[in-house]
Amino acid sequence: ILILVSGVFVLFLSGMSWFYIVGAVGFVIALMPLLWMFVLHSYQKKRILTLFDPESDALGAGWNITQSKIAIGSGGFMGKGYLNGTQSHHGFLPEHHTDFIMSTYAEEFGLVGVFGLFVLYACIIIRALNISLNSFHNFGRILVATLALSFFFFVAVNSGMVSGIFPVTGDPLPFMSYGGTAVITLLAGFGIIMSVHTHR
Repeated sequence: ILILVSGVFVLFLSGMSWFYIVGAVGFVIALMPLLWMFVLHSYQKKRILTLFDPESDALGAGWNITQSKIAIGSGGFMGKGYLNGTQSHHGFLPEHHTDFIMSTYAEEFGLVGVFGLFVLYACIIIRALNISLNSFHNFGRILVATLALSFFFFVAVNSGMVSGIFPVTGDPLPFMSYGGTAVITLLAGFGIIMSVHTHR
């Protein structure tokens, strides 16, 4: 889905009509019952159902999202302090250094820290979009804007996942989650953005 959304960004930025994009989304929504019946596996269905009612299986499929919400809520306004998070450091929150790093960060640094992190992400995205607008050729403009929007999408999906807005996925939080492949890919993307800026 993440790769598909990146492709949709390219089509949108290339000037494809909203009529076709909205029509395709409507077609996929119409196919949802068939996808649910014949395409999705049982564990994928369970993730979606757990999204709407995590307490229905609080010790099983709903454990991650329940502990994530507890961690985020317990951080309060200012947080508990660096390395003082109870949910993450006492083993309640699984994958606290990868998929659920945002929950750990929110618990330790609170609303103020999360707001500061989102401001930094917004600055990166706005700067990339500004580079896109200043590119003299369409390829650079579309490529940089797509990378910026994909970066935004990764941040939005991970943040939505840990707060219970989206189903639990393995989407990393850019430049925060532990993992070499994600960092290499992101740095390569930003290297391309810097190259487009250099050759503007």
